[in-house]
Amino acid sequence: MKYLGSLFLALTLVLAPAARVEAQTPSSQPAAASHLIIYHAEGRRSERIVWLCEELGIPYELKYKRGDVAGSFADIRKINPGMGVAPTVIYNGQLLMESGAIIQLILDREGKGRLVPAVNSPDYATHLLFMHFAEGTLAADAVADYRVGRATTGMAPRSAETDGQRAMHYANDFLATHPYFGGSEFSAADIMMVFPTSYAVRMNVADIAKYPNVATWQKKMEDRPAFKRMLAVARPDGRVSPPPPLKLE
Repeated sequence: MKYLGSLFLALTLVLAPAARVEAQTPSSQPAAASHLIIYHAEGRRSERIVWLCEELGIPYELKYKRGDVAGSFADIRKINPGMGVAPTVIYNGQLLMESGAIIQLILDREGKGRLVPAVNSPDYATHLLFMHFAEGTLAADAVADYRVGRATTGMAPRSAETDGQRAMHYANDFLATHPYFGGSEFSAADIMMVFPTSYAVRMNVADIAKYPNVATWQKKMEDRPAFKRMLAVARPDGRVSPPPPLKLE
């Protein structure tokens, strides 16, 4: 009996530490929730990040001065003095900017495969194209057209096709054969494309009547429940201090 008692005690001492180590293994603990702070200005590109979070159903903290775009940007410059732009976000303590990069990071870490076509699908290349076309071509050209118009006649370009209008035509032609800029399904590329297409029309750089496929797609985007939720929290009073559009002839 003494032998059996000693054996039992030995086994208890050997096994007990292993049991304690297993209980403390990180994989057995719940993952800490990510923390996302979005520094926002009404009517600016930071709406994209809010919309993305609403589509994914992930929590975020939204910071801006309601009805005071200048005040919102002043707050952004306090935390991002080198480049006071909206969006500026702090994701798990790391400061980031550029809406395309922010969206990509959130999708990679929080998306769980949502809002991105499968990498081996034909739609993936389309998705990537318009994720970058949105700012690299369309927004750049539309903003350039607007600034040229403001610096010269102040009139909307209508007689000759501008770079911004050519980019709008490209987008319109694509939508003639695809329901979304991500291809067959809604993707983050559509979130990226709403701002520049809306800007081109709103600033009178482009006449929406010439781009019926874009108009239909825009309506479809604005009807999405997540888009409406974004408007309710990020643009509750409509556009605040919008730049003046170019004058129509």
